[in-house]
Amino acid sequence: MKYFVVIPAAGKGKRMKAGLNKLLLELEGKPVIIHTLEVFESDPCCKGIVLSVHPDEQSEFEQLLLTYNIKKVCAFAMGGQERQHSVYSGLKVLPPESDIVLVHDGARPFITRGTIEMLVKSAHDSGAAIAAVPVKDTIKKAASGTVSKTIDRASLWSVQTPQAFKKSVLLHAQQKAEEEQFLGTDESSLVERTGYRVQIVESDYDNIKLTTPEDMYFARAIIAKRMERQV
Repeated sequence: MKYFVVIPAAGKGKRMKAGLNKLLLELEGKPVIIHTLEVFESDPCCKGIVLSVHPDEQSEFEQLLLTYNIKKVCAFAMGGQERQHSVYSGLKVLPPESDIVLVHDGARPFITRGTIEMLVKSAHDSGAAIAAVPVKDTIKKAASGTVSKTIDRASLWSVQTPQAFKKSVLLHAQQKAEEEQFLGTDESSLVERTGYRVQIVESDYDNIKLTTPEDMYFARAIIAKRMERQV
């Protein structure tokens, strides 16, 4: 089942404390964004990739695509101040034939093709689906530094990307959010408030987002583990 993917890539990555876009940081010999793009480049079901980038960095991204032979990036969009704006900008430049659209964090290089396949099928059948994993830790609600309630984790999920949608569903949600000046935490939150039911596809715990310097250690460990499996 075919799909397109929008990747917002204009973030500052302040928590990474790198002094540059964290997607340009090297991870085992190549930039983080290339690790992510290669997942979709190698997937025959991916028809195209839209990158939402800061205008000052577009030429650098274009050079990386040439260097690493990434050919499926079909368009660049202007990255916005907020992730939501970057995604909306990317949606607007998708080719007309796009139906199922994934939105994926550029800083999640370990998504698997199996999870992508399940997301695309779920979005095709239901209109909206997100990748997530069950919460493992005990979660407590607190007020003024004191525990007020222990939350039952049996019903809690830690949400990841990709998030997959029929393009019409996500566009409608984005337009509604823009009209009402609503800023959501992810694409699913925009779709949910339109009354749409969003399906959960269970992902895996390796699909981490590289946010802080410590995450780079975990990333190297995941790469090492995957290489061992290939031997």
